[in-house]
Amino acid sequence: MLLKDKVAVIYGAGGAIGGAVARAFASEGAKVFLAGHNQAPIEAAVKDIVWAGGAAEAAAVDALDEQAVETHLQSVVEKAGRIDISFNAVGVAHAAILGVPLVKIEVGQFSLPIVAYTTSYFLTARAAARHMIPNKAGVIMTVTALPARIGTPLNGGYGPAQAAKEALTRDLSYELAPQGIRVVSLRPHGIPGTSTMRNLFELKAEASGMNWDQFQAYLAGTTHSRRVMALDEVANMAAFMASDRASGMTGTTVNLTMGALSE
Repeated sequence: MLLKDKVAVIYGAGGAIGGAVARAFASEGAKVFLAGHNQAPIEAAVKDIVWAGGAAEAAAVDALDEQAVETHLQSVVEKAGRIDISFNAVGVAHAAILGVPLVKIEVGQFSLPIVAYTTSYFLTARAAARHMIPNKAGVIMTVTALPARIGTPLNGGYGPAQAAKEALTRDLSYELAPQGIRVVSLRPHGIPGTSTMRNLFELKAEASGMNWDQFQAYLAGTTHSRRVMALDEVANMAAFMASDRASGMTGTTVNLTMGALSE
């Protein structure tokens, strides 16, 4: 088991990626604490994990609320004794930020994802680091996306937000790696099971007349393998990167775009 006896907190665990990562961590032996803005989906994920024999707890946490993040993590440390892994999969409702050309978008709509994504990542990473530093060990992770590195239309501030998270990953690692803490981002692409892709489909379908199958074929056509990525592929990579087997990886973003972005 890659994560036997590790203590992990997953923020945004009610979403598709966060939930998949929580299940993967638990299946690899971690005790997982699921945090999300809405209680119902994270409670459902906890039931799945416990039913499969894992150890999990759920809590409603607003990852944009500094006090809520600090209080919740303190309670985790009091229960489990420490935190080994902090994984941020917090998302923003894309209906509020997509579909408007940059020359027409309002400044508040443009800045919303930049502020929300970077602030939640900063707050959760900072809180985790404060508890990890005394132990000289820990892994802090987040999820970004392809628009962090390539130009995309009608995405408002989403691309700049993802690029900022990757920059923050490098800065956090530079400061924390000497303390034994690794910081890594994962950059997947084109996962149909996520709300991001569903929102993108609705935008493109309206503009081009594509149906869901055609949209998935379009996503597949942007990759080298000519197929879309599965959630468990991202989750399994997250589990590996959080494990001691990836001890040499920090300050970087793992390219999971299946060849859509070469680097």
